[in-house]
Amino acid sequence: MQKIYSDIKNYYAQRIQEFGTTPRGVDWKDYDTQQIRFSQISKIIDNKTNFRINDLGCGYGAYLEFLNRQGYSNFRFNGYDLSKEMIDNALKQFKKKSDVTFRQIKSTDEMEEADFTVASGVFNVKMHYKEHEWLAMVLETIHNMANKSKLGFSFNILTKYSDQEYMDNKLYYADPLFFFDYCKRNYSKNVALLHDYDLFEFTILVKKS
Repeated sequence: MQKIYSDIKNYYAQRIQEFGTTPRGVDWKDYDTQQIRFSQISKIIDNKTNFRINDLGCGYGAYLEFLNRQGYSNFRFNGYDLSKEMIDNALKQFKKKSDVTFRQIKSTDEMEEADFTVASGVFNVKMHYKEHEWLAMVLETIHNMANKSKLGFSFNILTKYSDQEYMDNKLYYADPLFFFDYCKRNYSKNVALLHDYDLFEFTILVKKS
């Protein structure tokens, strides 16, 4: 698994070096679609105040900006990324905030426990890896998210229900029904599959009982 983590780290380090602290710097198409994704994964948060949240694959801190702009308050934010370049850029933007940390990790099991964990876009770029190799990494990451989340977690993945002519071999297109079933069987009876917004992806919300 460390080889995959290393390749992910290098891929995103190159992106932010090329495009800077912009949606393209974390391999998103544009600002608007990035905000749609943030809105979907945030549905796991029951109240807009007094919670602890892990942002796995935090990049340069765009999700923290989203939470602040949407009126979330009195929360503890922990941002984690495999890429040192991402973390360095996040730290430049959010200096000396006592309720915010950004930390480079080597593995997804290094997160601290929080009320919620979110992950946006971390499963999309499989690069040269085979489907079963990438799936193993995805399931391990979901397992670690579940272990570190007291109240619930959410993530998004590109959907296999995408237009064939636009699909890219380096990207991972998942079966939403598989992930709904997997999370339902393994983590909670309270699982939601969101596939009703205008992007070629889906979001899974897992609320713990």
